Amino acid sequence: MWQYIGRRLLVTIPLLLGLTVLVFGMLHLLPGDPVQVILATSGATPDAVAKLRSQLGLDLPLHIQYFRYLNGLLHGDMGSSLFTYRPVTEIIRQNMGATLELAFSAMLLALVVGIPLGILAAVFRDSWIDHLAMTLAVVGVSAPGFWTALLMILLFSVVLQLLPSGGHGTLKHLIMPTLVLGLSGAAVMARLTRSSMLEVLRQEYIVTARAKGGSELYVLVRHALKNSLIPIVTVAGLQFGFLLGGTVVTEMVFARPGLGRTAVEAILYKDIPVVQGIVLFVAVIYMLVNLLVDLCYALLDPRIRYS
Repeated sequence: MWQYIGRRLLVTIPLLLGLTVLVFGMLHLLPGDPVQVILATSGATPDAVAKLRSQLGLDLPLHIQYFRYLNGLLHGDMGSSLFTYRPVTEIIRQNMGATLELAFSAMLLALVVGIPLGILAAVFRDSWIDHLAMTLAVVGVSAPGFWTALLMILLFSVVLQLLPSGGHGTLKHLIMPTLVLGLSGAAVMARLTRSSMLEVLRQEYIVTARAKGGSELYVLVRHALKNSLIPIVTVAGLQFGFLLGGTVVTEMVFARPGLGRTAVEAILYKDIPVVQGIVLFVAVIYMLVNLLVDLCYALLDPRIRYS
């Protein structure tokens, strides 16, 4: 088990290295000059622009800038913001709590709503329950997040005046962003759970379990659901990554602090170290979640062994 974990962690090193190259190159292809943005209000002379660019190291060739950044990473330094001069690690530490809070609450909602809905749709296949559940799932997958968010703000904040339209700090501030992200995730989980359950319910051992006199609930939970969990857990891990990405739009619409909103603002101002740090941090979280999902396979299926 530990050897497998070690190998998986070693594999992530070239993946993260390739990610840093990709993000670094894409950011330098974006139009705009961060130095011009920094000095835009001061009416600086070309000499002042050149001096600041030299101080920030932006006048160096791109490959030298990249290797300086990589050397900093190897020493635990993600650099500092070009605008606030705050360390990127401090910016991430300050904003990660709100983003992870939203992502985990949305993931919990997706699991609590999506899996039971998929089970019901599979058990009552081709009934009105199945058609209603899958219709809701299709709507949940198809509706854009920003559109759903605006409708919720209109309904719950403007018309009913029950929830705040934006901000962070209380449970009420978390409800609508969680619903926007979580319901789309629940739609994916419901469709996957239904298809996985239908495949298992056709197996002969389900017929045998029913013939032995077991209750329908026992057969569904002990045999059908248990043997359907591996694809469900796999998609849940992937879905968590999508929810992390979805926090970008949600945090912007609901004016929430977080890594997504910080990343968007950093991209607009071309604050390269901040964008690189946030992307790298999210990638590490995503890879660790996928590793945890793989380890769960051995718990769900005793035939799976890692060495």
